[in-house]
Amino acid sequence: MLLKKGIPWPYVLGKIRIEMVIITIYSTLFGLFHKDLNLHHIAIPLTVPAILGTIISLLLAFRSNQAYDRWWEARIVWGSIVNDSRTLIRQMQCFVKDPDFSVQINSFLERFGRRQIFWTHSLGQSLRGQGALKHASAFIPEDEIQFLRKHTNVPNAILSLHARDLRHALNQEWLNTYQQVEINQTITKLCDAMGKCERIKKTVFPTTYSLYIHFALYLFMTLLPFGMTEYPAFIQIPLVITMAAAFLLIEKMAIHLQDPFENKPTDTPVTAIALTIGQDLREMLDDYEAAEKQKEIVPQEGAYYLL
Repeated sequence: MLLKKGIPWPYVLGKIRIEMVIITIYSTLFGLFHKDLNLHHIAIPLTVPAILGTIISLLLAFRSNQAYDRWWEARIVWGSIVNDSRTLIRQMQCFVKDPDFSVQINSFLERFGRRQIFWTHSLGQSLRGQGALKHASAFIPEDEIQFLRKHTNVPNAILSLHARDLRHALNQEWLNTYQQVEINQTITKLCDAMGKCERIKKTVFPTTYSLYIHFALYLFMTLLPFGMTEYPAFIQIPLVITMAAAFLLIEKMAIHLQDPFENKPTDTPVTAIALTIGQDLREMLDDYEAAEKQKEIVPQEGAYYLL
């Protein structure tokens, strides 16, 4: 995610550089050679590309709204992951108690908390198609890593380890059945959030809709110079390029927003959110030294970071 407010123009225009090169060459050749080729009799009323532009605007508005809804839903889901992760650790701290096993329980809670921190990182990496076990050794022991290597869906396997520990705590009578059900409900919420993210990731935006918009856009850009033949070339060329760039940028914005887990600057900031969760959970576990180190990892405002 881009954290800096001032996005550079080279980055913005770089998304449509190929299309802009084509439209610049086309509009320049049309403006310079229209008179030389005696094409004055080939003219289209400006209302024709204007009507087509209106239709394209409606199509782009619909696509932009749908794309933003997908992006916003992804952000809401990750907001719920933040809350449920805090709730999970708080429940474990409040429920899992036994004076005779205080040292063992503290170790149990620390391992559980570090695994939950890793779950948030693993889920983000998995959604972006990257290594779901990246940096696993910094959070969980080797035996759990070997267990996770056997699974295709690593985040789901981590929740299975949570459930196994929950059953162990119940068998040890560190918590009662009611408390076990409450904690399991929180784990179920995390599983639901994971499923929602996977649904957003795997649900493809209709390809035919994109095809229709592309066809309308290219038709509009092709006809636009014919509707502006009464203007001189030094006015016609910049106008055609500017209008085409506006439509193309809106379309690219929608394309990027509709896939919030593709490791792009417009992504839902899953890594930044995971870092925030990690800092909060470490502080809840009284691991203040690690929490301070966590703050140094979090990117500062004023620079570009792909999180």
